[in-house]
Amino acid sequence: MTTTGTAEHGLRLIPFHGLRYVPERVGSLAAVTSPPYDVVVRPDGLNHLESADPHNIVRLILPQADTPEARGAQAARTLRDWLAEGVLSPDPRPALYVYEQRKGDLLQRGLIGALALSPAAEGIVLPHEDVMPHVVADRAGLMRATAANLEPLLLTYLGEGTRTGAAGVVEATVAREPLLATTTEDGFQHRLWSITDPAELAVVTADLDHRQALIADGHHRWATYLRLQSEHSEPGAWDYGLVLLVDTARYPLQVRAIHRMLRRLPVSEALAALDGSFRVRTVEGPLPRAMAALAEAAERGNALLLTGDGSFHLVTDPDPELLDRTIRRDRPEAWRRLDATVLHAALLDHLWQVPDEPDHIAYIHDTAATVEMAERHGGTAVLMHPVREEVVRDLARQGVTMPRKSTSFGPKPATGLVLRALD
Repeated sequence: MTTTGTAEHGLRLIPFHGLRYVPERVGSLAAVTSPPYDVVVRPDGLNHLESADPHNIVRLILPQADTPEARGAQAARTLRDWLAEGVLSPDPRPALYVYEQRKGDLLQRGLIGALALSPAAEGIVLPHEDVMPHVVADRAGLMRATAANLEPLLLTYLGEGTRTGAAGVVEATVAREPLLATTTEDGFQHRLWSITDPAELAVVTADLDHRQALIADGHHRWATYLRLQSEHSEPGAWDYGLVLLVDTARYPLQVRAIHRMLRRLPVSEALAALDGSFRVRTVEGPLPRAMAALAEAAERGNALLLTGDGSFHLVTDPDPELLDRTIRRDRPEAWRRLDATVLHAALLDHLWQVPDEPDHIAYIHDTAATVEMAERHGGTAVLMHPVREEVVRDLARQGVTMPRKSTSFGPKPATGLVLRALD
């Protein structure tokens, strides 16, 4: 089967005994949740979450210790203690879970379950970004030590947009009383239901059997699942990974950009290095107004916004000869035109010569936080415009990965509402 074809066998999402917080043993369910591990802004965000409740999930997903081995051991010890103390408890029956997020007009629903793992070559689960080995090694150490999937990946698939099949089961389930309901401090309302009825589970299984999914968020965790699966020769729990699966025909995700903060490159040096290779013009602030100018420019071609020095510099119209020299030719034209491709190949690698390493580049989801960090460190914030989901999916079906951290799909599932034990 190729990534561009129709899978003979598609997604296999199975029930599991969800591991959940016992409400009576924590301050509140909202206080023990967290954004995904890679969205938590350290150290401020981490300290805030740790102080929200002594049992906040960040103590498992981002344990604080000096070495990877110590972090894994600490998380494993914390998990054992919380289980022994009754802070966390497994649900009595294996289930799939319907998860709902709501904020204002935004409504997202999906299914949480244990998804059968498959390599990208099989075309069942499509990655669209490359991963960094050191991050996979870090997540693998944590999962190995805890023997648990601590937070679900976000995957999407395209249904028919009707209330039949898995979508019909989801809609029927949300008419029932939820297992839990809470509102986190970002204003999102979260609700969770379980599906244990064999007939409903069979409907979900039959519907998903011919589906193909795109990894929207969680490439490093998916790569971690595959690595840990390869370490276990016997079939079992390690052949599956915890995911949230959303039908974007019914509940389209928001696609946001992920910005870059160049720690060691001041704005003045970044602009000087462009040296006529791009058009640069100053646009007016404040930040929302400058981002609107970026969005308008992005409709016409490549566009980036540089800041960190108190001004906003719109960078557009790259020199075609520069792009021909710096961007690889063995990729589709849609990939070669991506802003992230131009940024990494022509700017970071060639003109700026900034290594793609954590001590040189920080990847930040929040626009204002990126600007504030650049101003504080004397670096350069590179603000990006988001890529459309259909572009991401089309490239993934061709087996083409996008430049790392090209997109941020959301809303992302809250971490801490349901975990999966592997032992």
